[in-house]
Amino acid sequence: MSTQPAPREPQESEFSLAQLRGASARMAPHWVVPADAAPARVSPAAIHGVVVPPASARLIDATPEYGA
Repeated sequence: MSTQPAPREPQESEFSLAQLRGASARMAPHWVVPADAAPARVSPAAIHGVVVPPASARLIDATPEYGA
């Protein structure tokens, strides 16, 4: 006799998008961030050693909020 559990069939998410959004809205007040938590601005000239793969750069460039 096998002690392995029967394989489960893939199921869709137990929650709908509306339920997840509602749960997020209810949790949001618990995640208040202090106003002084924003990091200080850094000059682009001071940033060294950051490497962005070309595919990622193209993806961000194609996003209207970030691209030119």
